[in-house]
Amino acid sequence: MEFHYIAYTEDKRLVKGRLSATSEEAATSLLNYGGYQVVSLKSITPFFNMEKLAARFSRVKPREVIMFSRQLALLLESGTDIVTSLELLQSQVTNRTLKKVIGEVASDIRGGSSLSLALGKHPRAFPEIYHRTISAGERGGNLEVVLRQMADYLERGATTEKKIKNALTYPFILVIVAIVVIGILVTFVLPTFTTLYSSFGAELPLPTRMLIGVTDWLIHYGLYLLLAIVAAVALGYVYIKTPAGKYQWDSLLLSLPIMGRINLLGELSRCCRAIALLFRVGLPLPEIMTLAIHSSNNKAVVKALTEVQQELIRGEGLSKPMAKRKLFLPLMVQMAGVGEETGNLDSTLATVAQSFEVEADDRTSSAVGLIQPAMVVIIALVIGFIAVSLVSAMYSIYGQVTF
Repeated sequence: MEFHYIAYTEDKRLVKGRLSATSEEAATSLLNYGGYQVVSLKSITPFFNMEKLAARFSRVKPREVIMFSRQLALLLESGTDIVTSLELLQSQVTNRTLKKVIGEVASDIRGGSSLSLALGKHPRAFPEIYHRTISAGERGGNLEVVLRQMADYLERGATTEKKIKNALTYPFILVIVAIVVIGILVTFVLPTFTTLYSSFGAELPLPTRMLIGVTDWLIHYGLYLLLAIVAAVALGYVYIKTPAGKYQWDSLLLSLPIMGRINLLGELSRCCRAIALLFRVGLPLPEIMTLAIHSSNNKAVVKALTEVQQELIRGEGLSKPMAKRKLFLPLMVQMAGVGEETGNLDSTLATVAQSFEVEADDRTSSAVGLIQPAMVVIIALVIGFIAVSLVSAMYSIYGQVTF
């Protein structure tokens, strides 16, 4: 990083300049070592930052963090110290962003920082739940175990996300192909037939007149329709970025006819996994709820968890506040109550998470199984209507024109 500084020298002269350092603390140390008394120190943010641009296009994938966690646990278990372990992993990593992050983490640890604090400086690679869990492992002296548990937690989330993406890939491609085919027919094929039919001056069947009317309307007003759709999408996107819009959008995602249940199961399973993991490493429930709140991207779930946390702090426990809100499914509420009574909250919620994941997988497969034939039928109806309109017009013209 580049810093701009203003400082006094030992002979009380005011000097200005720039220097490079890994952090603000390192820049201050360098200036003090050189005999300067720092007055002002500001980081320089260039208009066009190549490092940030490269980091955006070379993001750290969950699979890479999972592999890093497992390898670090293995090295620590073998007796290798933390700095040497990080240096070994840095030499093996191919992702430039992760390699740079690991180097900075190792540098911070050499300077006296703990692993969790060093990881906390890089939230784009290691989310808050990650470094807070690592902090609990450092306090408990079981860092290797916690690293493996964190890797398992991230791996389950990545596997679920990959399954959903793979399941929706074929329907998405099918929709794109259908739009392209219909667009080619409407733009290039139908105008030719329309000109041909008009030259005969014959009365056309109703389906053909409807098709020609729609085609003419799209040719004349299609651009305006496209601009209106783009404007509506842009306005919707801007609204969703507001707190109220984000909350309403996330609530809608949880209440859709088919996908709503799948989205809810996914959110609750991640929540249960997070609470189970953090409870297992020994964090108190109020702090666990804070991290569970931060681990969710759905504002409706965040609001419900925040309200549960507030009532938990007032002494109402975990299951009772959950039972007051329909967002939390009965199985989760019942098993949370059992876990509170037996002291095995981690085991009961891990079981709930597994149950929700299985149900979400089954529902996703069923939904995709319905989407594919439905899309085929819709495309067949549209193209069939176009074909019937063209053929019926040809027969009509043949019957009306006299030679």
